Amino acid sequence: MVVYLETDRLLLRRLTTDDLDNLVELDSDPEVMRYLSGGAPTPRERLRDVGLPSMLAYYDRGDDFGYWAVARQEDFLGWVAFRPDRGYGPAAEVDRSGIEVGYRLRRETWGQGYATEACRALIRKGFTELGVQRVYAETMAVNAASRRVLEKSWLRHVETFFPDWPEAIAGAEHGEVHYALTRDEWLSVNR
Repeated sequence: MVVYLETDRLLLRRLTTDDLDNLVELDSDPEVMRYLSGGAPTPRERLRDVGLPSMLAYYDRGDDFGYWAVARQEDFLGWVAFRPDRGYGPAAEVDRSGIEVGYRLRRETWGQGYATEACRALIRKGFTELGVQRVYAETMAVNAASRRVLEKSWLRHVETFFPDWPEAIAGAEHGEVHYALTRDEWLSVNR
């Protein structure tokens, strides 16, 4: 097991091909997928052939950025991401001025502070060890719980925008929100 980072309660470790069943179970919960696919599960074949290989491909570029399993002792709780802007993809040069933080956790862990704890740890590592200058996240405007996690992780609302999604899900009419935090802003509250 390759550990990326530890917090008081959590272990962030590399994902492996052995995590496929964990990812399938996570993406099969309609509430977990509510603001991502309208509650539709991600097919196992898509996770096996596209999703997991894409996540694992980040490790080919080094250990700084990518996806990690969130675990409490041996229990898989979900995953977190700390990665270059989606437009760059795993094979391109890392733009450290725009690193996206994201997460997907099992519903039974919600409300226990795990997402905030993992995001804060990634942001701290990014700003203190990796030379990151700006972190951002996006979610649906109606996803109040996720917005609270971002706010507790020091990010602030920058804009609401309205992407043209091929298949809109409930709440899409309210748009997406972009949250961000610069290294200087983080330093001003974390000295």
